[in-house]
Amino acid sequence: MSSKQGGKAKPLKQPKADKKEYDENDLANIQKKKEEEKCDFVSALEKDEEDSLKRKKGGDDARKGVPTILLPGTYPSTV
Repeated sequence: MSSKQGGKAKPLKQPKADKKEYDENDLANIQKKKEEEKCDFVSALEKDEEDSLKRKKGGDDARKGVPTILLPGTYPSTV
């Protein structure tokens, strides 16, 4: 028998990335970007809450764009 030959070959390990050193400008930009993402996330949550309240409220706004399904024999009467 020879050495291990069959099967899938393992990938070679990649060297670890070096840690970057940030100056004050870089840190300020990173912090600003995080705050913008947080604001976007909060505004998206608020919009979702408003939409859910509209749906709970019901009425015509909740049914906009939803087609009414009429089954045979259940057509609305026109008197």
